[in-house]
Amino acid sequence: MPRFPEDSFDRLPAPTGRVGAHRGPVPRGRGWRVLAWAALATVLLVGAGIGYLAIIDNNNQFTDALGGAGSSEAATEAPTATPTVAPVTDGTKSVTVLNGTEIVGLATRVGDAAVAGGWNVGSRANASTTDFATTTVYYADPANEGAALGLAQLLGGVPIELNTSFPGADLTAVLGTDYAGPGLTDTAAPVEEAPPEEAPAEEAPVE
Repeated sequence: MPRFPEDSFDRLPAPTGRVGAHRGPVPRGRGWRVLAWAALATVLLVGAGIGYLAIIDNNNQFTDALGGAGSSEAATEAPTATPTVAPVTDGTKSVTVLNGTEIVGLATRVGDAAVAGGWNVGSRANASTTDFATTTVYYADPANEGAALGLAQLLGGVPIELNTSFPGADLTAVLGTDYAGPGLTDTAAPVEEAPPEEAPAEEAPVE
């Protein structure tokens, strides 16, 4: 094999480090720098998240302050007291008295007691039943509640009820089997005297 004379290209310096796929030595302190950058990025992300949540929370509080002002004021207002209706005696109101018991003449006597108490009793009659349980004063117009209370008070404190089933009068008192007010007994009726005891018959003398 022929040899050629050597030239400058045949005398190359010896390699001093790894080449190709091999990497050079890692510089000292590089791992700490990576960790520090990662920690800094984490702190920045967490801070940004906290700031974002704070902004959202402030917006919600601002909205609640505007939208909830009316409800807050309403909650602090004192509740309105329900007005109490006082019982009155009103002779301009027409009154009907119905007897719902088996006591004969009860409606007439109670009607007389109501007239004596200042009421305008226009009708006294028997009810459709004779076993009505609870004496009640009925009124069809809410404006007559005070008058209904007044009549109920006269009859012994009986209950009242708003009811349109009795259109013939402003107030209708239906007397029940529990009635214990004025007119229950007939004070004008004569008291019956007990029959005199018969004297024993004398025996005829024995002859």
